[in-house]
Amino acid sequence: MSRAAPTRAPLALPGDAAERGTPVEVVTPEGVPLVFRAAPVGDRLAALLIDLLLLALALVALGLVFLVVGDGELDGGWAETGFLLAAFALRYGGFTVFELRGRGATPGKRLVGLRVVDAAGGPLRAEAVLVRNLAREVEVFLPLSVLLVPDLGGEAASGWVRLVAAAWTFGFSMVPWLNRRRLRLGDFVAGTMVVVVPRATLLADVARAAPAAASTAARASAPEPTSPGAGPAFSPAQLEVYGVFELQVLEDVLRPGPDRRARQDALVAVAARIRKKIGWAAPVAAADVEPFLRAYYAALRAHLERRMLLGGAKSDKHAK
Repeated sequence: MSRAAPTRAPLALPGDAAERGTPVEVVTPEGVPLVFRAAPVGDRLAALLIDLLLLALALVALGLVFLVVGDGELDGGWAETGFLLAAFALRYGGFTVFELRGRGATPGKRLVGLRVVDAAGGPLRAEAVLVRNLAREVEVFLPLSVLLVPDLGGEAASGWVRLVAAAWTFGFSMVPWLNRRRLRLGDFVAGTMVVVVPRATLLADVARAAPAAASTAARASAPEPTSPGAGPAFSPAQLEVYGVFELQVLEDVLRPGPDRRARQDALVAVAARIRKKIGWAAPVAAADVEPFLRAYYAALRAHLERRMLLGGAKSDKHAK
């Protein structure tokens, strides 16, 4: 499929996300512009503090275990080595597993309403999560370890080492303030971005604009109408293909834009991709492309809202 010319969507998001973060436009691999809101530094810090508190509690429990198996001693020997290795595995593995299995959100991010996404608009890759969390070791945990280790290198050297560690920590903490997307070093290296999660309140004007009719061929091929008079109907299997993320992309595509030709090209490209993905065999005339997309939007929106009521809405097409 040829790359569609991107439309220019207004920099706004639905729901409470409209008041938080800096709007950032990302063009997806399909050529569709998508607007995120980069997470404010304060929100990212709050999420990190929550995660660090939970990590501290887990480390205390881990330390008690090693005290028991080490006969009450953690100063030197295999017990201390084992504790340090286990603490690293818990720290690094905890952040990584939550972001991989928790759809880009650690417990802290979930509570604050943030999510890690691919900065290029694609799916969040496992290698990107591994890299961004390894970078956190350099940014945060390495200097903190130096600051917390007493008398490192002797009393005279300890002061200088701690001063360097403090400056190191301060320098990296300033990085998110110096770029519009509020990226830290790990985000730059991994190609990720932390964004505000929009609420599942979808554009009412797009939902209400579902057409009253579409092409006769499209009607003939569509099984089980999703709603009377709503144009082409889609089966549950065709609606299960996509999730909330793709629904929001479709919202952006359907918004009016100043460049009508570019918008029409994007509509045609997205309609072709959706038809192929859901197995829609009936042809859709050029004049019916937008009605087809609006009908699919309305049906998918209703389907996802029903799933949300049951606690089972997909976040995107990659979710199981």
